[in-house]
Amino acid sequence: MTNDFFLSNVLIPDNDSYTAVDVQISGTQLQTIAPAGSQLSPNELDRADSVTIVPGDDKLLLPGFVNGHTHSSQIWQRGLVRPLPLELWLADVYDAAPKLDLEEIYLGALSTAIDTVMSGGTCVMDHVLLSFDHELESMAAVVKAYREVGIRAFIAPLIMDSAMITGLPKGRSQPHSPYPRSTSAILETMAAIVAEFHRPEAGIHVAIGPTGFHRCSDELLIGCADLSDRYNLCRHAHLLETKAQKLLASEKYGSSAVAHLKQLGFLDHRTSLAHGVWLEDADLDILAETRSTLVHNPVSNLRLGSGIAPVLKALQKGVNVSFGCDGAASNDAQDLLEAIKLGTMLHTITDPDYQNWLTPRRAIAMASLGGATGVNLAAQIGSLEMGKAADVVLYDLNHLSMLPRTDPIQQLVLGRPTQVVDSVWVKGKRLVAEGKLLTVDVEALRQELLSRSQSDRSHPFQTINQIEPHYRTLLAQE
Repeated sequence: MTNDFFLSNVLIPDNDSYTAVDVQISGTQLQTIAPAGSQLSPNELDRADSVTIVPGDDKLLLPGFVNGHTHSSQIWQRGLVRPLPLELWLADVYDAAPKLDLEEIYLGALSTAIDTVMSGGTCVMDHVLLSFDHELESMAAVVKAYREVGIRAFIAPLIMDSAMITGLPKGRSQPHSPYPRSTSAILETMAAIVAEFHRPEAGIHVAIGPTGFHRCSDELLIGCADLSDRYNLCRHAHLLETKAQKLLASEKYGSSAVAHLKQLGFLDHRTSLAHGVWLEDADLDILAETRSTLVHNPVSNLRLGSGIAPVLKALQKGVNVSFGCDGAASNDAQDLLEAIKLGTMLHTITDPDYQNWLTPRRAIAMASLGGATGVNLAAQIGSLEMGKAADVVLYDLNHLSMLPRTDPIQQLVLGRPTQVVDSVWVKGKRLVAEGKLLTVDVEALRQELLSRSQSDRSHPFQTINQIEPHYRTLLAQE
């Protein structure tokens, strides 16, 4: 299949309006973006065997979105875990987590990649939980899936060195067993993963992914920052998702979690932080100063009752903000357009001044260039510019869910578009054409997921019994 494409007469955003352009993709790059009809005509190009012509009439071209935070292994818990606050939800997630074999780890990443691509994403940050004592084999399965689909992937193995109960205020005083692996051993495993799998030129990036300050020692967080510096890797962690985590930070450090992470050297332009629901103004100032990214996960934050992240304040202070779906145990869909819609509309109730509300175009920029900035690729992807990589998505404006035609971006963000992704390119390779994925047999995946579906949906949720009494005591003290 050729790597060169000519997209004729496609719409792209232009200030507050739209412009019809011709776009030439050559190799991995956007070679030309010019007014429609001003370049070689499709008839002339048709005589060149190396160019595939893609009619762009009634189609909208946008840069690909970045799914800034998800957990691909949670696909197997989609629709399974009860609505609970995060700290209790984690207990049920632990009990409901199947012991995944390598094929199931691969299928989880495959499903996540496909959901991302078919909802406008060309890049994903997968905060993936690898099989204990089989990390290298698990990582190989995840890498295989992302390479087969063709999406850019930042794979951040989720690591921690503290027991679950210690992630709660006063939890360290509760009975618990030490974590079954030393901090130094965890960091050695991460170094081995980086050496074997970090291949940015192939679109596979290893990122450093401590779960968050609430279950990581300072030694582990410093070690993660050192690894990141040594290999120029992105850093990714959960941050202040719940009020309990905010209380824990005060108890643990005598300061805010963000101030402590800055002191440890964990925050910089390669750092992205998921959730941030309980960030305060001083925290946002630090994130802006360190050029760290806040990843907004509105669906899971509401499902778990965590709250609404201060996104408008963050943007006003100059913090880079992107969007994430979060894992399928807390966002039972993996639809980026849904996350963007909710994350756009939600903030109309957080600020009475409507002039500060997110516009659909601002949301699109956050999902694309904001997402690219969060994974340190803003110089390569995230906007429609000649010379940038051809990570782009073509949307069908004639689909019923996009009609009658008004403002395409507003319809895309605020409507309920379904199956509107016509074509997707990543690094100039076409992954989707006329709404069909070209790289992976989706029907075979569907059959495989169906065959592995759980017939017995009853689960012995026992861990919650150890956590809930302490959690409810904390609630009573507020």
